[in-house]
Amino acid sequence: MATQKVERESAESAKSASSTVRAGELVVGFIDSGEGVPLVLVHGGESDRTQFATLRSRLGAGIRAISYDQRDSGITVNPPVPYSLEVLADDLVALLDALGLRRAHLLGTSFGGAVAQHAALRHPERVASLILVATTPSYAMGGEAVDELLNMTHDQRRNAVADFFFTAGNQAELHARPQTLTARDPEQSARRHAVARQHEIRDRLERIAAPTLVVHGTADRLAPYAGAVLMEERIPNAELRSIEGGRHGIAVEFADTIARWVREYLGVKAA
Repeated sequence: MATQKVERESAESAKSASSTVRAGELVVGFIDSGEGVPLVLVHGGESDRTQFATLRSRLGAGIRAISYDQRDSGITVNPPVPYSLEVLADDLVALLDALGLRRAHLLGTSFGGAVAQHAALRHPERVASLILVATTPSYAMGGEAVDELLNMTHDQRRNAVADFFFTAGNQAELHARPQTLTARDPEQSARRHAVARQHEIRDRLERIAAPTLVVHGTADRLAPYAGAVLMEERIPNAELRSIEGGRHGIAVEFADTIARWVREYLGVKAA
């Protein structure tokens, strides 16, 4: 029995390992694990495909979880030229094409939520639903807190992330875990930050046709709670679930709760 357990664990580990695939003009790094309802996990601005390790481990059976590296992230290879959120949305759809997926559910956190919103606007036929976690409809709503974080060096950001991301009682424990902040060269960071500052769809939220679950912490400084309320109000088929006192890293700190909500929203029954 012990041998069988090791073999199963090894097989699952191999399936969850990083791979690359040609998607449009890019070579995209991704992790593809589990079987069932396809759920694409779209990482935040300073992270990569490994950001979702904690949440992925809580999703359980019946969900095929696919995380990938956006441009200038992780092991994805892209031309060293400026791009836009629209381009990142098209990249996401190119990945779906490369993986043979006609439609998928999208879960985006922070900047990844902005990418997911643009994908839903540009390619509504490809998006089965949106799950928007700790994100915003407008860069401007983050104000000075977002500018403060983006203007830090990588090392400064690593030291500051606990206070921005986690509640006071859990900061020490969560900050001690391996972090998924991706180190980028100055040119890569400049391109990413320029794209983040472009995000503004408050006047287009009504055009999002996909059913949408908004998950948000009430004490998020980087994506203020007012943005979550606005998304619920303006997206036609949206609902908001709040985490009282939660900050920007709710997908890690409250992974059990969010994974349960995701399963409920996708209609995946407990094993």
